[in-house]
Amino acid sequence: MQGMSTLLALPVLRTEEPETLLYNGNIWTVDEAQPRAQAVAIRSGRFLAVGSNAEVLPLATARTRKIDLAFKSVLPGFNDAHAHPVESGVQHLRKVACDTDSIEKIQAVLHQRALQTPPGEWVLGFLYDDGKTPRPINRGDLDAAVPDHPVLVQHRGGHTAFVNSLALQLAQVKDQTPDPAGGRFEHDAAGHLTGFVGDAGMQVFFKLISNKNRREDYRQGAALISKLFATKGVTSACDADASTEDVQGYQDARDAGKLAMRLYCHVSAASLDHFMAAGMHTGFGDEWVRIGGVKQYADGSISERTAWLSQPYIGIPNNYVGLQLSSREQLYETGRKAHEAGWQLATHANGDLAIDRILGVYEQIHRELPRKDPRFRVEHCTLLTDALIHRMQALQVIPAPFSPYVYFHGDVMHFYGQERTQHMFPMRSFLDAGLRPTDSSDYTASPADPMMWLQSQLTRTDMKGNVWGANQRITLQEAIHCGTVNGAYAAFEEDLKGSIQPGQLADLVVLAQDPFKADPSELLKIRVERTMVGGIWKYES
Repeated sequence: MQGMSTLLALPVLRTEEPETLLYNGNIWTVDEAQPRAQAVAIRSGRFLAVGSNAEVLPLATARTRKIDLAFKSVLPGFNDAHAHPVESGVQHLRKVACDTDSIEKIQAVLHQRALQTPPGEWVLGFLYDDGKTPRPINRGDLDAAVPDHPVLVQHRGGHTAFVNSLALQLAQVKDQTPDPAGGRFEHDAAGHLTGFVGDAGMQVFFKLISNKNRREDYRQGAALISKLFATKGVTSACDADASTEDVQGYQDARDAGKLAMRLYCHVSAASLDHFMAAGMHTGFGDEWVRIGGVKQYADGSISERTAWLSQPYIGIPNNYVGLQLSSREQLYETGRKAHEAGWQLATHANGDLAIDRILGVYEQIHRELPRKDPRFRVEHCTLLTDALIHRMQALQVIPAPFSPYVYFHGDVMHFYGQERTQHMFPMRSFLDAGLRPTDSSDYTASPADPMMWLQSQLTRTDMKGNVWGANQRITLQEAIHCGTVNGAYAAFEEDLKGSIQPGQLADLVVLAQDPFKADPSELLKIRVERTMVGGIWKYES
């Protein structure tokens, strides 16, 4: 394998003996100078050398741990650039999982939890997806399952929920109650509440639910979810809306030796003043837990049909175009304050109107307070036009789109239609414009499963074989680059991780099959055999 090696660091590092050496690998490095390798040497959690077996094996000493990879495929560890890890971890500990395609099964698990719940307390579910059940669950279903406790089942997307009659009664929400600003109480054709509540409409109910989470719950949640992510080859993630308790949970899990992945933490706008008072801004932390940008919301959700669109949803009455969650003034005031204090700006915007609004805010802030390399982010950045992409290009805005949505949420794409999906999650358009899109799951909104991300982006085909926006397909090399190097770049960490090259953090994933030899429609079947973070196996199948 002549011409393979990247051993430029060896003259300086040769006196450092490797602690671990992996050889006989089929390694895709995502390093343009050396795309392929067979072996890596690791010391102090970083790659010491990368090259052929003949070049790297002689670096081993009697004390080096040598591991034969048996010609398995190796990629850099994946970066889930937008997820909600500790929040979802705590939900796994506390709430009822409703990720099934059967309303009857959901009723059964909620009923069982109600039997174990003290009188007057809420029964809480999560991971529900109304695109996966024959029809959306409603208040009648929830009343039948749990008539004597208030119930709230949150959609896995996080922007909507389904409540029973007792919950509506406690919240004093009636058929005549108007929708709150930025929210929705759904009614049926007869004008009665269905139990579906959207975005700001959920807050009425959240205020009635006491938060009994302890510091230990956040630590356990962070440990649990990082272990889950590691089983899929995710070695880094961006927490897209972290509270002070969430960040503490990551630090506690890390201190206990239980954190299995690295975190870049966007802080919620509600928590911004707490972090600023402590003198923190983007970049504070280390290679395990780092403070990211400040998170705001311009609109709602794609999977839950609350994104703010310029044209109405298909099949939803009253020319419904989604929800605006923040005014331009709110986005500007918080954004300017944070930008001036050294924070990266990261704003949730799905629909074209929401993206237009936040780009206008970014453009104004950049004019008024120009800063070198601010790396403005648009989280999700789903429905684009050529004009919007041109504006993103001018500012080099980073899009952080949903990677598996075409595959996993194809069941709701009909609300957008074939024409619109040609401009949704537009990875081909982003890359052709020279932008650096990331990969992300928004877990719990969709699975933190890089093989699903790759399949969805290469095929643009859903679970049932429907194709949505074939014009936006990208190549496997491009998709892997987005899920590794681009994720690191979006967090100002491209010099630390994202590729397999000397000096970078030793984060990698070993696969059971070679994705470059697999049919794109079969990528999801490829198993992760091992995941390494910082030179240590965090998962072994």
